[in-house]
Amino acid sequence: TFFLISSGINAEYGMNKIRTRYAPSPTGKLHIGGARTALFSFLFAKHNNGDFIIRIEDTDLERNVKNGESSQIDNLEWLGIKADESPRIPNKKYGAYRQSEKIKRYQKIAQDLLKKGLAYKAYDTPDEISSQKIEQEKRGIFSFRYDRE
Repeated sequence: TFFLISSGINAEYGMNKIRTRYAPSPTGKLHIGGARTALFSFLFAKHNNGDFIIRIEDTDLERNVKNGESSQIDNLEWLGIKADESPRIPNKKYGAYRQSEKIKRYQKIAQDLLKKGLAYKAYDTPDEISSQKIEQEKRGIFSFRYDRE
C-alpha cells in the first residue's frame, strides 16, 4: 500500500488529497491477505475523502494467470471495495494502471542510471543467484545482495 498524503510532494504535483494504492499481482486469485491490505487502503482513503487506486503488478509474465487481474478486481468489488481509479476506470492525468504499460519508461530510466554509473547490468543465471544466496546465508546475510564480481 502506498499513501500520498496532502503535503510536500503532493503539493508539488498539485494533489490536494490522499491517494492510496493497492497493487496486486495477477499471479492468482484474491486471497485474504490481499483483501485485508486493500480494505485498509480503501478505508483510509475514504475516511480522508481520498481516492483508492488499483494498479496491477503484471510484469512477472511467467507467473501471471488467465483472468488473474479480473479476479482481483471482481472479488474486491464483491467485498464492496470499489476503486476510484484502476485499469477499468483510468484517469489519464495519472496514467497507466498496469506496470507492463510503463515498461518503456522504466527502460529509459534504467538506461539513464547505467549512463550515470548508478546502476550495473547483472548477467547471473538462476543457478548462480541461488548459489550466491546460499553462500550469503552461511555468512549471516539474509537479505540477498548481488555479487558484482
